[in-house]
Amino acid sequence: MDIAADHSQAPIRIGILPIADFAIMSYAATVEPLRAANLLAGQPLYEVVHIGPSGGPVRSSSAAVIPPDAQVGDALRLDMLFVIAGGDIGSYADPALYRWLARLAREGVHLGGVSGGPVFLARAGLMAGRRMTLHWEYAEALAEMSPDLAVERTLYVIDRDRMTCAGGIAPLDMMQALIARRHGAGFARQVSDWFMHTEIRPPVGPQRGGLAERVGTHTPAILDAVEVMESHIADPLDLGQLAQVAGVSPRQLNRLFNEQLGQPAMRYYRALRLARAQSLLRNSALPLTQIALATGFANSSHFSCSYAAQFGQAPSRYR
Repeated sequence: MDIAADHSQAPIRIGILPIADFAIMSYAATVEPLRAANLLAGQPLYEVVHIGPSGGPVRSSSAAVIPPDAQVGDALRLDMLFVIAGGDIGSYADPALYRWLARLAREGVHLGGVSGGPVFLARAGLMAGRRMTLHWEYAEALAEMSPDLAVERTLYVIDRDRMTCAGGIAPLDMMQALIARRHGAGFARQVSDWFMHTEIRPPVGPQRGGLAERVGTHTPAILDAVEVMESHIADPLDLGQLAQVAGVSPRQLNRLFNEQLGQPAMRYYRALRLARAQSLLRNSALPLTQIALATGFANSSHFSCSYAAQFGQAPSRYR
């Protein structure tokens, strides 16, 4: 579709709802492609309406402030709405916001979430039966709270009238897809080129670097062991089982971990589980007992002692 064919269409009206402590990167990657599209087309193709949860300015994680044009609950004519969230969203609770999102859904507004924003759509009951994604930092907490949701570890997902995105620079790719749907792939490439984002990634692209890059080694036995560790957080394996997967003896596996990662295999494994627990503490309201079980500890007492030994404070104090 040529961009000229759309000159007679009314601008798409898009609501942007940032939640306090949102990341500027996620916000800019969502909004700036719309501004660039208007600039390159020489006319308003998209109209952006900023919405505040309480009507006041919304502060980002980097101290930048977004002044809203409207507030949650207002009667607005919107075609789409994106919730952009980051930081500590586990303790955020606003029933009025969830009711308003549900009302917009009933009115036919297409709803989207960026980074932690999809969590708010899920809490409003708007992601049941829909494919979705979100930033990997929040994925485990959401899976524990809502295990029936179809969460994918991809850059973005567009499932009918729901659009979810992992955040960071991934909204550049998602907005390019949305612009291409309305104005054609050629014009969408012009918008991407405006930001020197010449390698448009498909929605199924990975959110994180490869395992070797994250672990810091290319030794196959270590990578095999870490991969199975990450998939057995709630039901930890013992050293013999890890060694069997890695194809080496338990003694050799420990030697490799000590030489290349500076600690024995099981200590590394425990640190992985405790890091997952810390993420759940930060990004969910799950009780300590449930977090303990979700990360492979027999009870909350054992979990609290291990957590304090690793991080220097009790999990309840961290929360």
